[in-house]
Amino acid sequence: MSGSQNNSRAHQALQQASLALRMQQFSRAEQLATEVLKSNRTDKNAVLILAHALIAQNRVGEAIVPLERAVRRSSDAEIETLLGAALCGSGRSADGIEQLRRTAARRPPYLPAFQELAGQLAKAGQLNEAIRTVEDGLSLAPESIDLKVDLGRLFLQNYECAKARTILMVAHDAAPGRPDILTELALALLSNGEYAAAADKFRHVFGLRPEDALARANLARCLLEMGDRDGGEAALRSVMQGRPHLLGRAAYVLAASSHGRFFFRPSAAAKFLGREPV
Repeated sequence: MSGSQNNSRAHQALQQASLALRMQQFSRAEQLATEVLKSNRTDKNAVLILAHALIAQNRVGEAIVPLERAVRRSSDAEIETLLGAALCGSGRSADGIEQLRRTAARRPPYLPAFQELAGQLAKAGQLNEAIRTVEDGLSLAPESIDLKVDLGRLFLQNYECAKARTILMVAHDAAPGRPDILTELALALLSNGEYAAAADKFRHVFGLRPEDALARANLARCLLEMGDRDGGEAALRSVMQGRPHLLGRAAYVLAASSHGRFFFRPSAAAKFLGREPV
């Protein structure tokens, strides 16, 4: 078989592997990517597909081997970032974070490395350092909307609600139609006690994503805090329709609100919210 025929087959296999990964056919994606790597061990896309397929099958440790091999052969920020994430996911957090620090130090900057490093630091309870990491990324790429959203989310986790509100307003002004930004901004407004403004944003969220039950639950909390008990409770009953697993969330919203209700038994909360206990 000629070289061009081999290249054509490999290209076709990679396309099929990529499609299988998107369709969550992870075993199929793994098989196809492995076949490509047998004929071309340096194929970056095959390495990435194989690693993502293994991680999706909870085989993170196995994903490290091809990623480390690829990193030794060439310097690629995307592969290095995925390697850092895989190391962290396999329980080797110190190694993973160190790898991500090296990748984030690259110039020109590779922004996903900053995002992954910040996320791993936050998981490790190092919120202040995670915030500094994203701020460092923003100093290099001040127009990055994704970094601004990450920074706002981290500020919220660190109970810095006013700072979260400020940066998320900037992100929202730059990309007003993104549901993820609307959600984070609404949460910042809610945490800041701006219930009417938060309620407006949550309405926009489930206008874009009608099945977003958490947005509706948070809207209920806003309405309850504003004194609209009937509206808040109606929103919670809507949340519960077909979603019995959200009983705990709905009961918490009721109990945590200054205008809510408290139930000693889950069955009583379930009955009030229109669902009999299973």
